[in-house]
Amino acid sequence: MVTSRHPRVYGNHARTKVTRLAAPRHSLGFSINNRVKNLVCMSLVAILTFFSTIVSITWMDFSTTISNNSVHVIYGSSGKKSSEPIDPNAGKPITFLLLGQDTREGKNNNFAHDGETDNHQSDTAMVVQISADRSYVNIVSIPRDSMVNAPECDTTRGRIPAREHVMFNSIFAYGYAQGGDLSSAASCSLKTVNSLTGLDIDNFIVADFNGLSEMINAIGGVDLCIPVTTHDVYTGVTLKRGMRHLNGVTATQYARMRHDSASDGSDIMRTTRQQYLIKQLVHQALSKNLLTESGQLYQLAKSALNSLNISSGLANPATLVGLAMSLHKLDTSHIYARTIPIVADPSNPNRVVWDASAQEVWEKMRENRPLTNKRHNASSHPKSSDNVQNDNTQNNSSDHKSEYGPVNPKTGLVKDSSGRLIDPNTGGIVNPEDGTIRDPNTGYYMGIADKYINNTICAVPKS
Repeated sequence: MVTSRHPRVYGNHARTKVTRLAAPRHSLGFSINNRVKNLVCMSLVAILTFFSTIVSITWMDFSTTISNNSVHVIYGSSGKKSSEPIDPNAGKPITFLLLGQDTREGKNNNFAHDGETDNHQSDTAMVVQISADRSYVNIVSIPRDSMVNAPECDTTRGRIPAREHVMFNSIFAYGYAQGGDLSSAASCSLKTVNSLTGLDIDNFIVADFNGLSEMINAIGGVDLCIPVTTHDVYTGVTLKRGMRHLNGVTATQYARMRHDSASDGSDIMRTTRQQYLIKQLVHQALSKNLLTESGQLYQLAKSALNSLNISSGLANPATLVGLAMSLHKLDTSHIYARTIPIVADPSNPNRVVWDASAQEVWEKMRENRPLTNKRHNASSHPKSSDNVQNDNTQNNSSDHKSEYGPVNPKTGLVKDSSGRLIDPNTGGIVNPEDGTIRDPNTGYYMGIADKYINNTICAVPKS
């Protein structure tokens, strides 16, 4: 069981003005003037699709969008006061914390489920790491029901003392209640993640579900494989088995479902759907033709930039363009998404704690290594252009070998000596009926084998 590691202490406040669109480079808290309107995956999609808007008129438009929405950074006494933009060409990895705010205000009420209340909790949390050479992206989900130790943190209205064995999503809510703003809420979450993981994350992005819905609509919907026919009693949504082209509301509702007929009711399983939606949305955005579909890409990038709060380290038009140019050919098979290893909390079976093996995941990220058991070859995969059959590229490079043997190019999986399907990235066991991946040691969900379900369960002819 792992609850805390590498604590860091921050102190008194100082204020520096930064632009809207992200978390502070070296800060604990922010006073955010405008409401955040996007779910966790929009930040990644915004960066990856920004390249499509590199023309003079949109440059001016985006520059205005970024500069017109400002936040203030609240610095602690850690001595970190740099607000210089990240240099995307510096050959350094970029790591940030994505937080999906659980709010029911405005249009976000369309995505409410099972009587949940609006108390500003962190519904979704993911640590995202873009490699130094921009050849892969690591995404690690932190279950909101994780019981962890929270270090003390500063807010705009004073300091919150350290607490032990609290739910991870309550840290965001507690920070909001104490500080009265998203600045305080997200900063306390960020400090906790750094303490638990030993990472040194300087940036975070807060988002909500309505913004995600608008982004999906901006590119004409998203293709999702529904492996098992499902019905959700809270929204009335019924989705039949097969590849479905969903609009923003329905796709977001699917990612939020927890008590539908195809789910076990756990937040952990819901997290795997959110990871899958991220990969599908990124893949579809990157598959757009820059010349013939520039209008959709512009609307997607504009929706994202209007909806996100990013720190000064990223909120710079030149920085975003430079980063996007280096990422727009990213092979989506090199997006390594998984949930941190967990086990049941001994004191409460309805909660979870991090398994000891979680530190192996964070160690890889601290060492800037891809979260895969395969050999990662940065140049082995060109970008795929098929919206549905992700990464179905025939390749004989070492990247397609694992400790189990050769990887099936159609499914992206291998088989062990017992004939079970294995995800070579995580070593998890894949359910052939729905593509979910489970930890072989703990039995908990780790993710979804997106390539497997897209090309097997929901196989469709290439367009």
